[in-house]
Amino acid sequence: MPYETDPVPEGTGGALRGKVAVVTGAGPGLGRTLARLMSAEGASVVVAARTAATVEKIAAEFPGTLAFPADVTSPADVESLAAAVTERFGRLDVLVNAAFPGTHRRKVLDMSPADLASWRTAVDIGAYGTLLACRFLAPLMVERGSGSIVNVTSMSSRKGYAGRSDFAAGKAAAHLLSHCLADELGPYGVRVNCVAPGWIASEVLDDWMRTRATAEGVSYEDVLARDLSAMALRRIATEEDVARAIVFLASDQAGAITGATLDVNAGQLFT
Repeated sequence: MPYETDPVPEGTGGALRGKVAVVTGAGPGLGRTLARLMSAEGASVVVAARTAATVEKIAAEFPGTLAFPADVTSPADVESLAAAVTERFGRLDVLVNAAFPGTHRRKVLDMSPADLASWRTAVDIGAYGTLLACRFLAPLMVERGSGSIVNVTSMSSRKGYAGRSDFAAGKAAAHLLSHCLADELGPYGVRVNCVAPGWIASEVLDDWMRTRATAEGVSYEDVLARDLSAMALRRIATEEDVARAIVFLASDQAGAITGATLDVNAGQLFT
């Protein structure tokens, strides 16, 4: 499966020209793709995540991008991020919350004390981290009377799966938090929406399919064909598919859209 699309040539866009955008949870996958695409669309981008080396590597790839190490579950870290954005740019137009830790599949009744602690951490990052980012960064938009927040949720925020309760609970919380914030911030000209991916083409997904194939005694190609047959478009969405949906909601082209969820799952789930 393809994991990345060809780079977007510089100067080919402009949907975010002149805007300042912060991406939390900016990892080497979707976060990097977002930084690339937003930069190509004219934005000044700030990438934030817990691991300094990760965001510094992303920032080095795209001139003008600012790296800021921050734990989104730490009020002090997020306040410092807001202060850094203010000092560097004096404004904020777009906030994308994409932070969520890697999780492992575990059924609730099989959870050990360590699993329970991991569950809580995952939900804290997905839900509380999104709350903190909005609490301390949205005021920069309220001051200007405009702005767009895009929270990356998931197909799992509306459809739970055995063994993925941490992921589903964290994303569902961010989903409904977005509705609340859309109602609260709308009078100030700030829009709040969600992009809900389904599966995203990646080596991790590929490995999971191979693991299932081995467990079932069938080929990887058989599992892939079966999974694709359950998707209306018969393909798996890429990181760039998801990133382009985020850019659309972040841009002025979506100026009358708030409180909405844009599904990017190639027809894996209709809502």
